[in-house]
Amino acid sequence: MTGIAGLNPKHNFVLVIRDADVVAAALRQAVAGASDGERAGLERAVALVEAHAAVGEAQLRARWVRSRLDAVGFTGDVASVAAVKALRKAEPKLSLLAAVQLQKEAVAHPE
Repeated sequence: MTGIAGLNPKHNFVLVIRDADVVAAALRQAVAGASDGERAGLERAVALVEAHAAVGEAQLRARWVRSRLDAVGFTGDVASVAAVKALRKAEPKLSLLAAVQLQKEAVAHPE
């Protein structure tokens, strides 16, 4: 995980970037010009994008934590100390405090 230039390296963060609104707008535009055969699939795609766009930042960070744990092969309890260790193994620049805060979000937002 890398930080943004100019910020104190002691402060770790996970920056949530959301562009689902741009994707949804592009899909809506595609629906407007779609043939009858394409319309149903594009409308379903719009609905999926809008549903995912409604997910909160804490839940997105929780998903990120689980993906990082998966990346290092962690299969244990997300609420465990071992999970914090695995998260810091996956992201070595992550501070202990940041790892614990992210772990709490992952526990609070199970999939």
